[in-house]
Amino acid sequence: MVWEDAPYPMLTVDTAGIIEQANEAARLLLAGAAAGVPLARVAPAWLSRAHHEVCAGLPVDQRVDQRVDQRVDQRARGPVGGPVFEAHPVHAGRDRVTWWLVDVDDHQQVVEELRAEREWTAFMVEASVELLSSLNLEHCLEATARLAARRLADAALVVMPLAPRQYAIVSCDQRGEVSRERASVDPRTVPGLGEALQGFPPAPTRWIEPAETPGWVLRHQGGEVGSVAVTALPGHGLATGALVLLRRTPRAGFSDAEKVFAPLFTAWAGAAISVARLYAEQAAIAETLMAELLPPVAPPLEGVELAARYRTAGDSERVGGDFYDVHPVAGSGRESLVVLGDVSGKGLEAAVLTGRIRNILRALVPLADDHHRVLELLNGALLTHGDPTSFVTLVLASIERRADQVAVRLTSAGHPPPLILRNDGRVEPIHAVGTLIGLVEHITCVTESVLLEPGETCLLYSDGIVEARGGPVGDEFFGEERLCEQLRQCAGMPPEALADRVQMLACQWVGLGEHDDMAVVAITAPREPSHREPSHPAPSHRAPP
Repeated sequence: MVWEDAPYPMLTVDTAGIIEQANEAARLLLAGAAAGVPLARVAPAWLSRAHHEVCAGLPVDQRVDQRVDQRVDQRARGPVGGPVFEAHPVHAGRDRVTWWLVDVDDHQQVVEELRAEREWTAFMVEASVELLSSLNLEHCLEATARLAARRLADAALVVMPLAPRQYAIVSCDQRGEVSRERASVDPRTVPGLGEALQGFPPAPTRWIEPAETPGWVLRHQGGEVGSVAVTALPGHGLATGALVLLRRTPRAGFSDAEKVFAPLFTAWAGAAISVARLYAEQAAIAETLMAELLPPVAPPLEGVELAARYRTAGDSERVGGDFYDVHPVAGSGRESLVVLGDVSGKGLEAAVLTGRIRNILRALVPLADDHHRVLELLNGALLTHGDPTSFVTLVLASIERRADQVAVRLTSAGHPPPLILRNDGRVEPIHAVGTLIGLVEHITCVTESVLLEPGETCLLYSDGIVEARGGPVGDEFFGEERLCEQLRQCAGMPPEALADRVQMLACQWVGLGEHDDMAVVAITAPREPSHREPSHPAPSHRAPP
């Protein structure tokens, strides 16, 4: 039954030239073809000669003993009526040959259709890679224009709305050159463009006459325009944009293949642009919000040298749980305030808590003369509005220049002790101990005061420095003792170099291992003599040693 219904004409003929079997397609092609009829009576002469030559060329043992079909490499070609056919012989055993005939024109058409379909498939694969491999909006717009100009037209424009009467226009001309511009245009001047820009559901493709097309569209062709098409780029319920196709040929409309693949291309392009645009908008929002969370650039302080360094726990993160802030004017205005802290947790949640604490502290800067009061108010705010598991350790440093010295008031709230690096290499921990902020209702804290001689430094740091885990085995803390030992070799070092040195030592200790956020602030009394009038000394809780 399968042989009978085969789409190609098929004949089985014995070596004597008598037809043994002919399927329906053969009977329709060769009138009178039937079992027992000589092939020469119903077939053209070229096919009869070909059959005789094939049979004459078969070995005797094959004519007698062959049981398995075997292709014979001796094709023939000739007309049957009008069309030209190609005949393919297959030795079928027992002294007979099966011929199947292929219409050369039909076969060539099938081959061309298959080739064209493969080209379109390859194009769609390339388009999917180009459009879906990047979330960069400009890349998606350029790729859409370039691919459309290469396969669907001679030149193409992608029109994307930005604001009322403001549009991004990305074009690709017939040379493949891409250009971008932001222009104020009226989509109503292009028939169908307004509908295509409406978004979802997409409007059907509209073919318009070049005479109806304004100059800002036609100039991208760079030559004579024969036809113009406007089609939507459907997004995810958004007005993604529209694609304008410019062709030199006057033929309007898509070919059969284009009718299949053009909608797929515009759907993929619209989805890619929509996702890239959404990503760009979210990235812009995140960047704006992130700017408030990033550590500030340390501002210059009058009469004091200061440097700060910050590194997050993750290489891909920009903010974390450590923070520092520098307020040049605080309290009554005689002192500057430096804050360094470390919130619980890591990553985004810690960064959000960090931002909240920094905002509260900014509001409390006018009260900076009283460190205990500032910490009490911060503690109350966190207990009222914060998570029960959220807390922060921090150190407050109020700084005032006194002649050639710098007075520093230090208050710690559960934070690693600040270190004073003297000119002779001595390192003095300041045990300004205090309660963690955000855990208990009532806190305690102790304020210590120190004087820095010219060239001496007060170092503030987070526990990410001393708790950096690494070393020869990889499980040993860097530790306060090792930090102090290294600092003894840094006496007189400028604050920028000292902050870099401390962070570098901790990072080298960790190597490629995991680590916590790291923050370092170095406050140094300048070596140059001061020309300022001495200010009134601020009250201190304890005289420096």
